[in-house]
Amino acid sequence: MNKSKLLRDLILDKETLIMPNAYDPISARMIEKAGFKAVQCSGYSFSIQAAYPRESNITLDDNLKWTRRIVEAVDVPVMADAEDGYGDIKTIPETVEKFMKVGVAGLNLEDQILGKPGPLEIVDEEVMVQKITLAREAAEVKGNSDLVINGRTDALKSTPDREEALNIAIERANAYLDAGATLAFIVYTATMEEVLTITREVKGPVTIAAGMPYNLHNFSISDLKKCGVARISLPSLLIYSSLKSMQKALKHVKMDEMEKLMDNDDLYSVEDLNKLL
Repeated sequence: MNKSKLLRDLILDKETLIMPNAYDPISARMIEKAGFKAVQCSGYSFSIQAAYPRESNITLDDNLKWTRRIVEAVDVPVMADAEDGYGDIKTIPETVEKFMKVGVAGLNLEDQILGKPGPLEIVDEEVMVQKITLAREAAEVKGNSDLVINGRTDALKSTPDREEALNIAIERANAYLDAGATLAFIVYTATMEEVLTITREVKGPVTIAAGMPYNLHNFSISDLKKCGVARISLPSLLIYSSLKSMQKALKHVKMDEMEKLMDNDDLYSVEDLNKLL
C-alpha cells in the first residue's frame, strides 16, 4: 500500500494515532519496535542531535539527509518536518517534491517565521493558505494525492491574550484544512479546556502535542483519545529522555559507580541491540 494512503487512513481512523518523534535512524527503529504505527521527524530534535543552537540552523539539505536515513531505517510511514517550507510561497512545490523523493508519507508545514530574532511571529493567513494549496497541488502533480499535509499553526503564541490567540489558531486551522491540509496542528495547546474547544470547533482532524513542559501535568494520552484527537505528537520525548539517560550514565562513570548501571538495569542489552539492528 502507498505509505501516504496508509498514514492518511491511520489519521482518519477512529483510533487516535500516536506518533513519537524520531531524531535519528536508531530512535526511529525503536519507535517501530515498540509497536507504534508511524514515525514523526522533528526539526527541533534534529537540531539537538546535531548540537545546533537553534532549529533554524538546520538547512533543507540537512533535513532531507536526516529524514531519508529515518525513512530507510523503518517500514512504517514517516512524516517529515518541512518547517516553514524553507522559503516563500514560490519555493513550496520544489520543497514538497524533494521531501516526497526521500520517501516520506507526509510532512508538517508551519506558519511561524522560522529563525526571525525576537518574539515569535506568524505569516499572514493568506500566505500560509497559499503554501498549503501549492503543497497539495504539488503532491497531486507528482501522483500522490494522499500525501499527508499537517497544517501547523503557532498562533497560540502570537499574542499575549490567550483567548484571542486560541480564536486565531482555530480560524487558521480551519482555513488550512479548507486549503488542502489533511489535518490541523495547533501547537502550544496547554489545557484540557483548550483541547475541548479545539476538537469542538476545528472542522476536521486535529493534532495535539503531548508531554511538553507546558502541558505534561494537564492532560494525558488517554484524555486526548477521549476528546477525539486524531493524532498525538510527542515532539521531544525521546531526545529529552535520551539526554537524561546519557547524563545519568556519565555521572555514574565520573563517580566510579559503573556497577550501578548494571544494578539498576540501565543498559540496553547486546541481545536486544542485535535484534534491533
